[in-house]
Amino acid sequence: MSRTLFPKISSYQKEWLEVVDGHQLYIEQSGNPNGIPVLYLHGGPGGGCSNNHRRYFDPSRYRVILFDQRGCGRSQPSPSIENNNMEQLVADIEVIRQYLGISQWLVTGGSWGTTLALAYGIKHADKILGFILRGVFLGSQEEYRWLYEKNGAAKFYPEYYRKFIEHLSKEQQLDPLSAYHQILCSENEVAVIAASKAWCLWELQLSTLEHHNISMAQVDDPHQALCMAKISSHYFINKCFIDENYILKNIKKIENIPAIIIHGRFDMVCQLSVADKLVQQWENAQLQILPCAGHSGFERQTIDAFCKASDVMANFIDENKKG
Repeated sequence: MSRTLFPKISSYQKEWLEVVDGHQLYIEQSGNPNGIPVLYLHGGPGGGCSNNHRRYFDPSRYRVILFDQRGCGRSQPSPSIENNNMEQLVADIEVIRQYLGISQWLVTGGSWGTTLALAYGIKHADKILGFILRGVFLGSQEEYRWLYEKNGAAKFYPEYYRKFIEHLSKEQQLDPLSAYHQILCSENEVAVIAASKAWCLWELQLSTLEHHNISMAQVDDPHQALCMAKISSHYFINKCFIDENYILKNIKKIENIPAIIIHGRFDMVCQLSVADKLVQQWENAQLQILPCAGHSGFERQTIDAFCKASDVMANFIDENKKG
């Protein structure tokens, strides 16, 4: 039987946690305060967490922790790329874990959230009970080229790609990622807003096979769009602040941690071949290929797979406790 999201629930606690370099992180908790701690890492970078991210997890079994990564969403200041890099995001997660008094937790996420989850795991493997990762992104040059240059996803969506690059000069169109980054960091407010919307629309149009599920909220909300575009371009122009193939080169540090990896066969944002390459090198990871799904976390097959994975992980963690 196909699964749907768990029922809508409210958070039982919301707060802002002060971390280094003048940032405050928005953190919320929902579900069972005495349940299995699970952290969900949102996409982007800069996407912010959603109320529906709580709904991947059985609220009677899980203590669900969401937060807006530094510089985006309800965290402050926002949007901000100041003191914002991979090392600092990983450190923020560890500060949250310690602040909440959690010894170990299940770490989950989608898209960019998988990159961050894996980077955190490499640094803090002993704090992780398991992973659930949806739509794997490893921050490689191949992946940036696929997303933003003319010979990648653009070949499948040529009409959308033309819209994405139409306001760039011929020279800028040779390197859209650099061009967008320059515009988004400029003082031209009109150009910044237009570029933010175009950036978010391009990714949104690639994200799902179920177009009735497309929400334009992130494109239409100037703050959300700017967070997503400015912070994503900041990370991608800086190669996510990690060495090429950093995650694959360090996979042995997490190879004993169980992982369920979910990936749509028709994911046009994050390529299936990247998830497959990861799993080939990760002894305890299982890859579930969804035959009729794209990139979005809220397509029917993806919801079904993620909710089932969270139940499987809860059973596995509970059995290990008893053992």
